[in-house]
This record gives sequence, C-alpha cells and structure tokens, in this order.
Amino acid sequence: MPRLSPLSGREVPPPPQVPIEEAYLKAQEYERDAQHPVTPDGRYFVVRGRLWRCSDPSLPEDQRKRLVHELMDARRAVRDAGRAKDELLKEQARQRVHAAKLALGERGAVWWEGGAPDYNRHMAKNTPYATWFSALQP
Repeated sequence: MPRLSPLSGREVPPPPQVPIEEAYLKAQEYERDAQHPVTPDGRYFVVRGRLWRCSDPSLPEDQRKRLVHELMDARRAVRDAGRAKDELLKEQARQRVHAAKLALGERGAVWWEGGAPDYNRHMAKNTPYATWFSALQP
C-alpha cells in the first residue's frame, strides 16, 4: 500500500528501514565518539565546543525507544511542513519535538540531583567543564 504525505496527499517513497535498536546504538556510539565527547559526569555531549544535554539515563529502555521514535517522527513532520510552507503544521510539529525532548530529559528540569546548574547550549569553554574540555583539544 503506498504511503501518502499527510500534507500533500501525494505518494512518497518509503523511508529507509533502520531498526530502532540499531538507531539507538548508533546514537550511543555518537555520544561516545571522540569528536563528540561526553562530559565526565555524563550530563552533556559536546558538538563544535557547545554542550548539549544527554537524555536521562534513568529512563526505561522501552520508554526511551518510544520517545526517540516520536522525536524523529516530529522532526520529519517539521521538515515536511516547512516544505509545504504550512506554518500551522510546522508549529504543531515543533511542539511535538519540544514535548519529546522534555520527556527525554534533554530540555526542561534537569534529570540529575544535587542542584547543579544546567549548562545546556553553553560553550564548554565558558562553563565549569572548561578545563576538561581544553584537555581534549589537540
């Protein structure tokens, strides 16, 4: 049965099928990648010098998989709405992305205890991770 775009109603090619487990393992490898190191406390990974909050490691695996799937679906919906120039659908899709990121612990209240501040989206060199980060530089 052909897959139809919810925006245009036209047939779209099927996406490449990657099992969610494989995609999640690739995401974990990405976070451990030398180019995208994870802070020693496991709270952030670094891309181009900027800290990005990791998902809450206490989430049950099945819940994490479901949320990651929803996040990817929502991101595709943002893309599709942008291509269709439908601002209402785009805003709704962005709200879905935000909700998934909140549920994953990547946004909103921090998932760790102890009252440490959140440095999400900060440049690593301007945070308490600066010494650790500078030691990684070649």
